[in-house]
Amino acid sequence: MSRHLIDKVAVGWQTLGTDLLDGAPPALLIALTGGEQWASRTLDHLVQPDGSPPRRMTVDQESVITSDFQWGYILRPNGIEVRNVFHEEPGPVVAWSADPRTVCAAPWPAPAARHTRGTPPLATAAPAKATATRTNTRH
Repeated sequence: MSRHLIDKVAVGWQTLGTDLLDGAPPALLIALTGGEQWASRTLDHLVQPDGSPPRRMTVDQESVITSDFQWGYILRPNGIEVRNVFHEEPGPVVAWSADPRTVCAAPWPAPAARHTRGTPPLATAAPAKATATRTNTRH
């Protein structure tokens, strides 16, 4: 998963496709996609305002505060950790073996108010060690 989501992309993802599910049981593929297939697409043809090639954005404590991130996903050897930037405590780790149709309950209460760009959230998450793009971390 980390090779597909992080290592094989220069900048970020425009669309994540069913190729993420390669090797999954056919019944699961049908349940998740209705039998349809589509390819993941990367963000191509991007340039910085100065005309230079785009750089991959690293999510850290500063970028979380100055952006409008609400959620982050950290790929761990044992699963995907779901982080809520409004709370300091680590999020749950969803095991790689978990059925993707399973509803995962968030352990955090809803924030009283949503922070706005440039305003620190109620609490910020510790800097993530994983590299992610804005596209695949924003929900």
